Formats: sequence, structure tokens, C-alpha cells
Amino acid sequence: MYVHSNTRDLVKGSPFIFLDTTQEAEFLINKSRYKPVKFSVDYFFIEAEKHAYAHLDKVLREAGYSDKIGNMIQLRHGRFQDEADSIIEFIKKKSPNNGRAIFTLDQYGYKEVPTQLIRHIFANLPSAEVILTFAVDSLLNYATDSDLTHGLLNNIGVPDILQGRSIKEIKSSEKHWRLFIQSVLYRALVDRCGAKYYTPFFIRNKQGHGDYWLIHLSQHHKARDVMTEVHWEHNNYFIHYGGAGLDMFQMIGYDSDHDIAYLGQSALGFEFDDVARKSSIAALIEQIPHLVYANDEGLSFGVLFATTCNGSPASAKIYRESIGILLEEKIVNIVREDGGKRRSANQLKLSDQIIAPVQKIFTF
Repeated sequence: MYVHSNTRDLVKGSPFIFLDTTQEAEFLINKSRYKPVKFSVDYFFIEAEKHAYAHLDKVLREAGYSDKIGNMIQLRHGRFQDEADSIIEFIKKKSPNNGRAIFTLDQYGYKEVPTQLIRHIFANLPSAEVILTFAVDSLLNYATDSDLTHGLLNNIGVPDILQGRSIKEIKSSEKHWRLFIQSVLYRALVDRCGAKYYTPFFIRNKQGHGDYWLIHLSQHHKARDVMTEVHWEHNNYFIHYGGAGLDMFQMIGYDSDHDIAYLGQSALGFEFDDVARKSSIAALIEQIPHLVYANDEGLSFGVLFATTCNGSPASAKIYRESIGILLEEKIVNIVREDGGKRRSANQLKLSDQIIAPVQKIFTF
């Protein structure tokens, strides 16, 4: 589906992005293969609005997908909430061993996809990934106390996040009230969705309609890391309002007086640029030894990353770079599974153990 931006350019919507991305991936994978790999991908495009559904059908056919509609492309005129169970059953039958699927829940606003539905997806499809858009700025700009107290938060699945406080009272008592509400809302949202791993980042809306969350939810840290790398790669679109290290949730909306040189936090947020990367490395270099030294046997890289990545904007690549600096400065040692020591973190594996050196060197 195509939509008009403020520049009057035609912009591809989610269905075409999925179709084009799959074709591109298939081309790149087969580029140097003698025996080509053929993707077997099914698409379900759900649209509740009558005219938008008709437009989607029209432009798909105009783009040459007529013969695929009803086969690999399923168009459904309805709400995702009403179609979810049949899609889940389709995925189970097609992929009974892992149920691998990506759900992009691209809602227009902030109240159409309740957390209990996402939890239902993960309960039935443990290998699924969910990408949820959430217009948090719109909620803060337009939602009233009346809206919130008359079921809006309950419909989303986070009924008690304000703990009885009104927006009016929060605005008068919290210096950075927007960040405060974003913080408590985000924590509750990801918790109620039932995902083990998630990314807490924003998409900048260049048309002036406010930032919105692009929340990636999954049950495996590898999927989370791939998504985080996308944020770093496309830093002109993504932003994060927390800190640079392992405890960013403690900072979102609560303390704006942290040292920007250390945390990379400013009024404009953490922007996934070179400055943010350096801030992330500096923070990890300071924080990782605390975790390693707290355990006599140290921590495996896999455990370190899996147990801390949700609280950090850093990717596994940035973790490795930070650990490499700690290794060079003899603040940690890295022991391979076979007992040998690594001299570099370039080939750091999930099973490698990060330990304190015999003579601990720990500066504050």
C-alpha cells in the first residue's frame, strides 16, 4: 500500500516493504550459490478500514501480485484481533517444530493491540517475533484523565501504571512528566506482553506528528540483537531517551542531571551516532567489571549479554568491543571452553568465560 507523505512523494507501506525485503534477501543469498535457495514465505495483510483495504488490493494487483493473492498473499478485511487465532493455527501447521513468524502490528495510534493478545501469540508461537508501533506522543498529547480512567489503559492491558495518580497531578509534580509516563508505561507494556527480550527505542516522525515507539519483542536474545543493530545502522531515524549503559531504565524520565559526557544523555536523547557509541562503550567498560567481579567464576559472554541486553541500547558488537578494551587493559581475562585464554575479543563466543584476573585491577 502507498501513502502520501508531506512531501507528496509516494512512500511504500508495510506490505510492500515486507515483499520487497524478502525478494532482496533471496537475491542476495542466491547471488553466489550454485544451487539457489527458494524462500517459502506466506504473508497475511490485515486491514480493518474498508477504503484502505480496497486500495491495498488495487495496488498489489497493479504491482503484479494478482496471481499470488489468495495463495502466498492472504488479504483479510477485518481487525487483527479477530484474525489472530486463524493465523496462529496456519503457522503451527506450516511450521510445527518452531512456529517461526514475524508479526508487524502497525497500528494507527496506541490502543488497537492489547498486551494480552501479544502474550497469546508468544504462548502459542515461542519462536515468533512481534514488531509493535505505539504512538506514545499522541497518547501524551491527546489522552485525558477521563480517557485513562474510563478504560483506555485497561484496554491496552496496563490498567494500573499510574497507581491512581492523575495526569494533571503528574504534570504538576514531575519535572519531566512526559519521560516519567513514558518510562512507567514502557516497563508495564513490555512486561505484560510476555516477551523475554525487547528494544525500547523510538522512531522519529519527520512529519511533525511526534515520536512513536517501534517495539521489537521476542523470546531470544539473538533476535533482539539483530533488531538493535538495525537501530545503530539507521541512526538518522531512531532515538532513545535513556542512558548509554546497562541500567538505562533507571534513568528514563527520572534524572536529567546525569553527566552527558559519560551517559550520552541529553535533551535530544541518545541518537545512535558516533557520540552515542563512544558513550555506550565508556559505560560498559565501567559497569561490566562490577558484574564479573561479583562472581568468583566470572560470567560467560552469553549469560552477560542475555541477562543485561534489555537494559542497554548496546548491541552484542558493542559489548564485544568494550570487553576487548577491558581485556587489553588487563581488567578481565577471557577463557575459552577448552580452558585456553583468548588474547583478543574479536572471536568472543557465547560460551567464553569472562573472569577477573588473578590480581584484580579495579578502579572507580
